[in-house]
Amino acid sequence: MRRHLLAATAAVALIAVPALAADAAPPAAPLTGMAAQLDGLKWRNIGPNRGGRSISAVGSVARPNEYWFAATGGGLWKTTDGGTTWNAMTDGKVNTGAFGGVAVCEANPDIVYATTGETQLRGNVLPGNGVWKTTDGGKTWANVGLAAVHNFSRVRIHPTDCSTAYVGGFGHYGADNPDRGLFRTTDGGKSWQKILNRDAKTGVVDISIDPANPKVIFAAQWEAWRKPWGMSSGGPGSGLFKSTDGGDTWTEITRAPGLPSEGLVGKIGVSVSPADSRRVYAIIEHDAAGGVYASDDGGATWAKRNDHRDLRQRAFYYTRIVADPKIKDRVYVLNVNFHRSDDGGKTFPKKIKVPHGDNHDLWIAANNSDRMIQANDGGANVSVNGGTSWTEQDYPTAQIYRLGLTAHTPPYACGGQQDNSTICVPLRGWRHKNVLGNYGFAAGGGESGYVAGDPRNPDIFYAGSYGGLLTRYDHASGQQRTITVRPDNPMGYSASDIAERFQWTFPIVFDPFDPGTLYVTSQHVWRSRNEGQSWERISPDLTRHDPATLGPSGGPITRDQTGVETYATIFALAPSTSEQGLIWAGSDDGMVHITRDGGANWANVTPPALPPFTKITTIEASPHAAGTAYLVGHRFLMDDFSPIVMVTRDHGATWASIAAGLPGDEMARSIREDVARPGLLYLGTERGVWTSLDDGKAWHKLQANLPAVQVSDLAVRGEDLVIATHGRSFWVMEGVGRLRQISADAATARPVLTLFAPGPAARGLDAGVAIDYLLPAVPKSLSLEILGSDGAVIQRFAGSAEEPKKPEAGGDDDDGEAPKGPPTAPMKAGMNRFLWDMRHPGFTTFPGMILWTSRGRGVLALPGQYQARLTVDGKPLAKPFTITADPRSQASAADLAARFALANEVSARVSQANTAVLHIRGLKEQTAAAAKARPALAAQLGAFDAKLSAIEAEIYQVKNQSRQDPLNYPIKLNDKLAGLIGVIESADAPPTDQTRAVFAELSAALEVQLQALDAAIASDKPALDAALKAAGQKPLERRAPTPPPQAKKA
Repeated sequence: MRRHLLAATAAVALIAVPALAADAAPPAAPLTGMAAQLDGLKWRNIGPNRGGRSISAVGSVARPNEYWFAATGGGLWKTTDGGTTWNAMTDGKVNTGAFGGVAVCEANPDIVYATTGETQLRGNVLPGNGVWKTTDGGKTWANVGLAAVHNFSRVRIHPTDCSTAYVGGFGHYGADNPDRGLFRTTDGGKSWQKILNRDAKTGVVDISIDPANPKVIFAAQWEAWRKPWGMSSGGPGSGLFKSTDGGDTWTEITRAPGLPSEGLVGKIGVSVSPADSRRVYAIIEHDAAGGVYASDDGGATWAKRNDHRDLRQRAFYYTRIVADPKIKDRVYVLNVNFHRSDDGGKTFPKKIKVPHGDNHDLWIAANNSDRMIQANDGGANVSVNGGTSWTEQDYPTAQIYRLGLTAHTPPYACGGQQDNSTICVPLRGWRHKNVLGNYGFAAGGGESGYVAGDPRNPDIFYAGSYGGLLTRYDHASGQQRTITVRPDNPMGYSASDIAERFQWTFPIVFDPFDPGTLYVTSQHVWRSRNEGQSWERISPDLTRHDPATLGPSGGPITRDQTGVETYATIFALAPSTSEQGLIWAGSDDGMVHITRDGGANWANVTPPALPPFTKITTIEASPHAAGTAYLVGHRFLMDDFSPIVMVTRDHGATWASIAAGLPGDEMARSIREDVARPGLLYLGTERGVWTSLDDGKAWHKLQANLPAVQVSDLAVRGEDLVIATHGRSFWVMEGVGRLRQISADAATARPVLTLFAPGPAARGLDAGVAIDYLLPAVPKSLSLEILGSDGAVIQRFAGSAEEPKKPEAGGDDDDGEAPKGPPTAPMKAGMNRFLWDMRHPGFTTFPGMILWTSRGRGVLALPGQYQARLTVDGKPLAKPFTITADPRSQASAADLAARFALANEVSARVSQANTAVLHIRGLKEQTAAAAKARPALAAQLGAFDAKLSAIEAEIYQVKNQSRQDPLNYPIKLNDKLAGLIGVIESADAPPTDQTRAVFAELSAALEVQLQALDAAIASDKPALDAALKAAGQKPLERRAPTPPPQAKKA
């Protein structure tokens, strides 16, 4: 049972990523330069706690509760409780989040190999960087080579030899390269040997090892590519191969009897049956003869078992088949649905329901066919009953395409989540709308779209998706209206056949000068001034529209034209916030245009140095200078990984690169300029976040605790830097106002004592006022004071060199709600942060006090001007800051003042009550000592004690010894009074009449006991003092008990 504490609660994170244990390490040397300036800034994951794509998952026979999955953009995850909870195992240990393969060694499950990149060649694939390995269950990781391969399909480990492993190297996505094929290590990754390779166009897409005879290996090769304008699956290079000597030699069996004898072959999946090594299954992409095949002689001859399209649709994205380890005739096919056959693949009557569709991988325990883990576009899920039920996909690995912040205060972060809905989650606050801790809400549109909140009405959202879908969603009513510019569904058509080429992810933006004007883009810019009722085209085709890039996509066998392949579109649109009528447009084929008259005329301002076919992902119109704009783009699907970051300061007449200082392969995804400080830039890249204090002259990593992950978009609102990631959901860095105060030369300057001006904090939303200060060295003394507008000290906090203890988790009886001592201000060398909770000192407490109604945390400060004063070794520094009212509140300043005044009055009364208890206990401590020293006075002293105890028992429930004792022993005056503070502070409103009435009653009752205490002391103490004096004892003092001696530190 929980106590009901009627008090304003601080905002908390909706979603928390599980912390990872770390080995104890010696104290690090003090940070210097920019590292010292940025120290302490942290990212907070805000969800959604909803899984994103996974194409590989694996378990362990030896450890039935241990499973792993690879999040395509979010790193490797592990569970040790059967999928109930998951931990991110690569955060801070690897330099990529793009994992596509994972395998556990059965001989030692602490040894895990993982591959990066992927072969499900959709438009949002992420580039890999080699093979990673752990030998301690994920505590540490090492890159063990093959970085030049980039992208991989499968990883398989010898069933009894952890040093022998095989990886399928697909190679580079968009270019021929020799680093393709099947690679083998026999020394645990120290060296690799290419043991199978067709040519520079063909990689390996699947591997199956016979567990009964690990020298028998089947491998599938695949000729395929993905470029910005399309992809291809199939060609002369594709084929199926078998080795009987562990990979030393290979026999091609692509045209074995029973398999397609002619025609191009595409993607192939293969699986040896552990129940009978002679049975081998394959699923083959082929125009006329595609389908599921089976062999009963180890691959020598084959028979087609099934050619249903639902098993082999969209072949490039699926084409996975898995044999059951126990039942020879049971086989699974993974496609949009999860299929099972119990007659060797002849029929697939059972579609197993899973938490999410688009299925990619399956692992089944060799000793128990009912225990499995399956990977799909929603993550991974575990079943222990053969797929009847599954664990949930409740981890923050969402792949978000773009970021929109709503007009709410605080805002919601919104975006489209890959293969899911749009999603909006709050930065903080709005807890009353998320009591169950769910994801948030969808805002219309679909998985791939922008989300733009109407600046005039926070309940209205405009969101897009592929095919040009555009919706207007009213969150208040739930009504969703389709307002697509051209509602002629283009699915399956080539870009050249589509009248309006809307990309998978197309811009949706409002005009900063006219909030009733909305823009969207195809190859044209479209404008609506009536909420989508009608649209007006305001530009010509602003793309390169090279016919070579507008053809069909999918390859020679199976077309795949979903909208990702729709090319030559306007991919970035940026109306200026500084100059009305100025709009920047950037295309996915590398063109930049500008209009300065609202679309009547457009000029081509493409930077001459911009490589052709650059996908311009973001143009940022400077909020400070009309002629300034920043541009980022990438060309990684054309095998160019260099960061493209450019700036113009003259409306596009000239451009300059500002990518110097970034790593050569740090692909840029998004850029924003700070809303308050010109030239303060934030850059989202393939692996994280960078910042520049000098308009791009120098870049500094702003990674902090953010895992390596693609940052697809950024936004700045007030003191918050918000990011959308393509693999780890949304994050926010609070308190970026500190960055606005750092000089550009701080990277080379020696650290000096600095107190940063705290950013404004809002009551009811922010956990407190963040006060940052930089200490060049550990000082001898430090104090931090909070002063009111009148200069009076409200709170004083002593400095401490000790790290503050993190609160321990507990249940209802151990929830940390007992009164605590004041916090201390940290004083380590480098950056320090103290969070003032915006509260005045709490009421007086006493040792062992247990209250049901209150934690005694102090009355919330009023909105207004305050000051932080830091004193270091006698040197004072001061900075002003502001506390603002909750922007959602309608309370007047008079209402808040009345609330504050009564809460303070009640708190003072509780302090009087508790001081009385302290005095009573102090007197009883003295009488006890005197009675022990002079037994003859025991009766007289005991009579006085009885009077004191009776008064104490009316003020405080003296029988309380545990947290829920008040349910057995009624609470007393101090507890009742303390509870009124929570009643008064329950909302931004004046105190109710009944609250004032009850306070008057309780205050009067307390006054009776305080007077009784005064009377008892006045009547009994003189005689007792005389007796004590006659006995050679000290007279009684009205004081608190003697504090217990401090324990000495070891």
